Amino acid sequence: MKDAKEANKYAEICREAFWQKVFQVEVEYLNVHLQNSRDILSVGCGPAMIEGELVKRGLHVTGLDISEEALRCAPDGVRTVAGRAEDMLFPDSSFDAAIFVVSLQFIEDYPKAIKRTAAVLRPEGKIIIMLLNPRSVFYKAMRLNPDSYVNLIRHTNLSRIEQDIRKDFLIQTEYLLGIKGENIFPSQDPDLAALYVMEGPKRRDIRQRGSDESER
Repeated sequence: MKDAKEANKYAEICREAFWQKVFQVEVEYLNVHLQNSRDILSVGCGPAMIEGELVKRGLHVTGLDISEEALRCAPDGVRTVAGRAEDMLFPDSSFDAAIFVVSLQFIEDYPKAIKRTAAVLRPEGKIIIMLLNPRSVFYKAMRLNPDSYVNLIRHTNLSRIEQDIRKDFLIQTEYLLGIKGENIFPSQDPDLAALYVMEGPKRRDIRQRGSDESER
């Protein structure tokens, strides 16, 4: 986000009733899948609305975003760090889990960001990636709005993204969050689900490589 005015406008949009319902579904999903994690890294967190809710549930959340202006809108309790996902400077083995909540597709060199994410996760660390589903009714409708953030997406080939993620993580996938107009409902239908989620732990060979390097 280029300036404080733009960041504040985006934060206000996030507080609208529709988006709060969307965020609630995302928070509940994350809460379930982060049960055994404490220290969480959220990559591309923006104003960190979802991250703030996770903090309320007892998680220790660090939000990373390229926009300092967006981070100034983050709620209390979320540790914020400005920087590029591809060049994150956290020490290796710093986090139990990393989440990308509709952010990975906007990152220029996302394979590099994933490699860095794997490095900063602890040996048993896991990743949760929520992607916008280009096949969905929601995505297609948003694309028609020239002012929509969806038009800033760099990567839409979900198969290619999944292939790249599997190089470092043992992921399972599912469709989530049906949206049609203003209606929000459970759905795993690829034509209705707004999100495609990838979730899973680091590959065993990646864990071992990190352990070997830390012993040197």
